[in-house]
Amino acid sequence: MDFTFTEEQQAAVEAARAVFSGVAPDSVPSPALTRGAVAEDIDRRLWGELASSDLLGLTLAEEHGGAGLDPVALCLVLRESAKVLARVPLLESCAVAMAVERYGERALAAELLPRAARGELILTAGASGRTGHDPAELAVTARPEGEGEGSAGPAGWVLDGVQSAVPWAQAADWIAVPAHTGEGRAVLALVRRAQEGVTLADQVSTSGERLAEVRLDAVRIDARELIDAAGAWDWLRSLLTTGACALALGLGERVLAMTAEYTGKREQFGFPVATFQAVAVQAADRYIDLRAMEVTLWQAAWRISTDAGGPLPAAGDIAVAKIWASDGVRRIVQTAQHLHGGFGADTDYPLHRFHAWAKQIELSLGPAAAHEEALGDLLAAHPLA
Repeated sequence: MDFTFTEEQQAAVEAARAVFSGVAPDSVPSPALTRGAVAEDIDRRLWGELASSDLLGLTLAEEHGGAGLDPVALCLVLRESAKVLARVPLLESCAVAMAVERYGERALAAELLPRAARGELILTAGASGRTGHDPAELAVTARPEGEGEGSAGPAGWVLDGVQSAVPWAQAADWIAVPAHTGEGRAVLALVRRAQEGVTLADQVSTSGERLAEVRLDAVRIDARELIDAAGAWDWLRSLLTTGACALALGLGERVLAMTAEYTGKREQFGFPVATFQAVAVQAADRYIDLRAMEVTLWQAAWRISTDAGGPLPAAGDIAVAKIWASDGVRRIVQTAQHLHGGFGADTDYPLHRFHAWAKQIELSLGPAAAHEEALGDLLAAHPLA
């Protein structure tokens, strides 16, 4: 496989590194010492810098103020963001914007996307459903209301239901909500956070960031704000899942680097512990995890970016990537804690923050077991020769 990135993709990485170079992972209180969320809002200063560096519109078309790059470029930037635990909805906002551009009405895209690229609008998505275990689209119903001009379809839609654990919802202007119609079709509704009938109840993630339970009680939206194109929600969920794999990779790389630095300096019996065979073998195993996480991530991102065919649908590659991301990042932070000894549990040292974020990423959009089940279903439906 050729993982050579284009000049434009490499330029995006350099821009991201420049922006994230000034971010400290411990800029907010420790989640281990904080009752409730570690902060009330996202990192607005960082969000503004991402907008100024044209990274929020990276994957949007030029007509919407973007650079026209693909999901691979977004994953490269997400990888860098995870190394500093960037407290911004970069994945969610960019992914929803891409879905609107790909599947939404042109007028809606023209209204929302330039402002999203400039950082003036924040977008997020509910992907957990009511419990996190059932398909997210089953948690909300969408029923048509009235008739549009020329009987081209309904004039609007009414939404009822719940989406739990919606990331960054309190800071978002619009929330993409998967729903199902009376015919059982999966659709994607765009809902204003401040819209009548929308209520948010605070929830707290494992990493200490604010989530929200979003309740929709007879929420009325215009017809253009509901995307009913076939595959729209599946595509957005696939992109969000692939982005989570990129976050896991970046976090894992940073944690393994922290571990290498610590074990290279920490001495026992007059020697750095990194020279001990037991330590070196564990670190080598985690390096192998990282390389597997990397190769499966880029395979999944390439499938989404190119719509390329294969023995299995793209969902198969995405499931494999998330299996490796979830299991790999968990093993990496556990080994890091072990090799750091008691120092790894010191709340003045940032390792415990990475551990908390790793657990959140591991479970987001489904743990490894859920994707193993999905992969099994795909293999049963598409027998390999």
